[in-house]
Amino acid sequence: MNKLFLVIILIVGLNGNAQEFNATVAVNAEQTGNPNLQVFKTLERSLTEFINNTKWTAVDYRTEERINCSFFITISSYDNDAFSATIQVQASRPVYGSGYSTTIFNVNDKQFNFDYLEFQPLNYNPNSFESNLISVVAFYLYTILGVDADTFELNSGTQYYQEAKNIVSNAQGSNTLGWAREQDPNRFRLNDDLLSGTYEGYRKTMYTYHREGLDVMHNNLKKGKETITEAMKPLQEMHNTRPNSYIMRVFFDAKADEISSILSGGPSVNIAKTIEILNRIAPTYAENWKDIKF
Repeated sequence: MNKLFLVIILIVGLNGNAQEFNATVAVNAEQTGNPNLQVFKTLERSLTEFINNTKWTAVDYRTEERINCSFFITISSYDNDAFSATIQVQASRPVYGSGYSTTIFNVNDKQFNFDYLEFQPLNYNPNSFESNLISVVAFYLYTILGVDADTFELNSGTQYYQEAKNIVSNAQGSNTLGWAREQDPNRFRLNDDLLSGTYEGYRKTMYTYHREGLDVMHNNLKKGKETITEAMKPLQEMHNTRPNSYIMRVFFDAKADEISSILSGGPSVNIAKTIEILNRIAPTYAENWKDIKF
């Protein structure tokens, strides 16, 4: 066989096997009073391998296309195999033509209780509820896939949100915190909002902000900044219909610091109206908007 042809086959095979995520997992057990127990290190390592080595989609991701994300788990207490915890999930994606990565998702989930036996295998089954640990992590992975896709092509994340919805449906019969319709805000609410036409302004803004705003800044800084100011308008329309929504908080938890930085720097554009919109739709981030210099 021609050596060059063989090398090409090997390269294609390696790229085809690349998974979707480049995830880091950190487990903090300081609150338990026994932070150095081996079970916490095992959990950290097992989750990292579970996320990064599982094939979550039918898409072949190149290594450089993997989504960078992190899972920060804080254990507050444990009793044998029962753990009480919180989990903060973050994800980012690169900005075209730059070395900058922008945060696209940042959620702190305080309803995260789970059972775990050291060295137990972690496997995702889309057809059933295996454990709360697996379901919560898988739910956020599919949500990240959806959010990431939405930043590149309008509404292209729907299939991943639907997979996350399937996880919600399977988990609701477990009577575990964070899945019930009545427990708001929670994972059910996040997923329901992402798939609801009522909150489509979030998805419009995510696409416009990233693909038509940040991604053009390397070539036309002023146009990118102007587009980002325009990207706030769908959020304003969403706020007019449903004020104080959970999905609005999810957006600004990820983007508030960055918006403040972008509007304060670069070429001069008219942002007075944008500041007015931000103060109206996201008043809890008033300190960020107060710091904007224009």
